[in-house]
Amino acid sequence: MDNFINQKKLVSKSLFHKQRIAIISDHADPYTEIGVEEAGGQNVYVRQLGEILPNFGWSVDIFTRKNNKEDPAIIQSSPYCRTIRLIAGPEKFIPRDQIFDYMPEFISAFEAFRKQENIYYPIIHTNYWLSAWVGLKLKNLTNIKLVHTYLSLGIVKYDTALKYKTLTQLPEIAETRLRVEQQVLEQADCVVVNSMQEKEELRNLVSQKGCIELIPLGTNVDLFHPILQSEARIKLGLKLTEKIVLYVGRFDPRKGIETIVRACAQSQSRLTENLRLVIVAGSCSDRIDGIERQRIEQIVQEVGLAEKTLFVGRVDHHILPLYYACADVCVIPSHYEMFGLVAIEAMACGTPVIASDVGGLKYTVVHQETGLLVPPQNIELFTEAIDRILGNKVWAKQLSINGSNRVNKYFNLATTVDQLNSLYKKLLTQKVELTLTN
Repeated sequence: MDNFINQKKLVSKSLFHKQRIAIISDHADPYTEIGVEEAGGQNVYVRQLGEILPNFGWSVDIFTRKNNKEDPAIIQSSPYCRTIRLIAGPEKFIPRDQIFDYMPEFISAFEAFRKQENIYYPIIHTNYWLSAWVGLKLKNLTNIKLVHTYLSLGIVKYDTALKYKTLTQLPEIAETRLRVEQQVLEQADCVVVNSMQEKEELRNLVSQKGCIELIPLGTNVDLFHPILQSEARIKLGLKLTEKIVLYVGRFDPRKGIETIVRACAQSQSRLTENLRLVIVAGSCSDRIDGIERQRIEQIVQEVGLAEKTLFVGRVDHHILPLYYACADVCVIPSHYEMFGLVAIEAMACGTPVIASDVGGLKYTVVHQETGLLVPPQNIELFTEAIDRILGNKVWAKQLSINGSNRVNKYFNLATTVDQLNSLYKKLLTQKVELTLTN
């Protein structure tokens, strides 16, 4: 009993010395299963950020919207990190384009929690435009430093969707989103971008005003690291003789899964009877991702790949490295990606990448050094790229080594979080200096 009391005092003392930070990820709950509709890179990024920041002296509260009545209101993932699910609107899944009307309730719930716990957050880091709106309102209410990460940029997303006809018209919320994305760039204390391409897009398409810092997303290289391909395949029950083409992500028309299916159908490796397409993605049958899965399954049947395609479904994050390691190539055929977390996860595991030559993928993937970049929706060039990597084991091995080295050098999660830590401290130092001056 005495040991328990002493441990509790030690934790309380440690918490007292840690600086508090609130991370807001309104629609992307860090504990939602990855691969279901609208759950992807942002969920992973926010969870990992919360897990690592305490190592740099922070006490982290992640705020998200409660979208399931059965979910606990608070998850204490470590003594210094917890996720708080605020009630804002119905406690059920709501598509993110329909959440904005509930954001005032989110702010009220946030303030009620903060006052109940008697907590002051000197710095708030928001993610995605909905959270940006919340952050701007909180900045007006209290004396905070506001950091924002876009993770998706409306003007690029809408233009791309219209170009590739995944949208026929803009959603009603589009005008509001574009206005908020400009406001947060101009009014936040700092906007963090994940690639040079994103910075250029913000300056060219959104505003010349505002502070921008380049800090790329990172991945956990202790989890995502090279594993023997044979070992991974044995554990997953896959044949050692197959040529495995891998897709990891969501079922979403913008992810371009149709392109990879049709490219595999045309691949020379298919003719040798040993190509297998492995699709790691979850779906909910009554939602948009379920509809997209059905469409992809129909295309698989049409092109004669039914016996060559494995739909894995959702995969636990700790199992995912085995799928990357088992593959000969990981293909990311998205119409657009602000960053592309899958690319660095695959490269960290030593898997060559073929990606669309768009957005942040042009930053993460080095053409002909860690993989290949191909124009989106170009089935012929994706086919050529797949055959090129599958047909040259020596070159593929060099791509593997180069990719793993690049991730360890530039996209190690511990390094990128350290850069965020430095930014937070610099902003708080400026705040103290301003207070002393006044």
